[in-house]
Amino acid sequence: MTNDSTMRRDVAPAAADAPSPVPRAVAMFGLATAMFLVILDAAMVNLAASTIREDLGLTAAELTLVVDSYLVAFAGLLLLGGRLADVLGARKVFLIGMTLYLAATISCAVAVDATTLITARIVQGGGAAAVVPAALSLVLSLYSTPVERTRATGIWGAVAGAGSLFGVFLGGTLTQLLGWQAVFIAPVPFGIVGAAIVWRAVRPVAGRPGRFDALGALTITLGISGLAGGMVSASDAGWSAVGTVLGLAVGLAFLVAFVIVEARSPHPLVPLGVFRRRLVVTADVVMLLVGGTLVSLFFFLPQYQQEVLGMEPFAAGMAQLPLAGMIIVGSVASPVLAARIGLARAQPVGLLVLLVGFLWLALDPTTSGFSLSLAGAFVLIGGGLGLSTVSATAMAVRDSSDGEAGLLSGLVNTAQQLGGAVGLAALAGIAIGASGTSGAISFTTAFVGQAVLVLLALVVSLIFSSVTSKAPASARIR
Repeated sequence: MTNDSTMRRDVAPAAADAPSPVPRAVAMFGLATAMFLVILDAAMVNLAASTIREDLGLTAAELTLVVDSYLVAFAGLLLLGGRLADVLGARKVFLIGMTLYLAATISCAVAVDATTLITARIVQGGGAAAVVPAALSLVLSLYSTPVERTRATGIWGAVAGAGSLFGVFLGGTLTQLLGWQAVFIAPVPFGIVGAAIVWRAVRPVAGRPGRFDALGALTITLGISGLAGGMVSASDAGWSAVGTVLGLAVGLAFLVAFVIVEARSPHPLVPLGVFRRRLVVTADVVMLLVGGTLVSLFFFLPQYQQEVLGMEPFAAGMAQLPLAGMIIVGSVASPVLAARIGLARAQPVGLLVLLVGFLWLALDPTTSGFSLSLAGAFVLIGGGLGLSTVSATAMAVRDSSDGEAGLLSGLVNTAQQLGGAVGLAALAGIAIGASGTSGAISFTTAFVGQAVLVLLALVVSLIFSSVTSKAPASARIR
């Protein structure tokens, strides 16, 4: 149930006190559909990437932009989406964002060139940036205690895993049978059903007084865009090229400007005081690094399967089922593990499993088809992703107070998508450059790079776990 304290303006007192006409589980199902939809779409697009590249005549750098343009818009606008959810009301923002997302998804399906497709992907990312933090904010209003929220984020992560599971199955199947356009049409019914359930089952939650930090949203988006653009440019022009250096410099300058704007704004997107919370900072840094591995994995892996191992799109999707299935298992297991040993200790366990999986993948000797050895790497990677992302999300949002659920959920999702956008651009630039062949990708370099990111996340998590274990028992995170 939503807390009465969050219903101040747009819900009458009688309505706020009335029992919910729809069970809480139904509302949770509708909200989780949003996460399912976003992950489903991303998984299917990645499996269709090689076909899209061939059909539209894209270069490797242009294909990277098709994926990264969505991620940049998503990451750059997530904080604004979380702020909008807090100020305007999460349900209202959810429904508006879903409408925008579905309209852009249909536009992607009818795109005839790279420019049209990239433009539609930017709009799609903007819609997702409104939907995801609003949905998670509404989930937190349904479950108020830390224990309930940890369980709810486990369900949230399991649904994301289910989206990946269905995505790798449907992505390869639809691409091979109906063409890449079908991967953009298929998610639309899920979005319509989810929006209908949320409209009927979730009460309107009143917003809190405040204004929108448009300048903050502009500077963070331009900062991420500059960094990503500079890194993508490096894959074609090199790291010392003028375009690359200029893009990176502009990106860093706008990120510095974002910090300055937030420090001076009376209504910042991110009150800088939130970074005094060690729990939130640790979770966001881990999610930033894991996001770089997650997004780039599902960009590189289907291309590796099809271009190096010689697999058809359908077979590539089927081979990823163990990975996607283990994301669900890891997500469900994460709250159980946290209940037994605490979140601070559970997080490094997931990251260690993930690190071993990536090292296994980078060193695997398979040269064609699919092998039991690859299946082993996929199982470890999937389980590690489920464990680590759910623990990071739970750590970031479980202690949120009234009026800041949108902020904290937007912040942790921004960290993941920012890591994804910048991580993909950086790893693509390095892997394409390391191939030594125009338009080709060194997949081993990409997989090793992903392992390095996970190793850094593990170090951060272990430091936090060590500090927490030395704290007084009453101050420890459970």
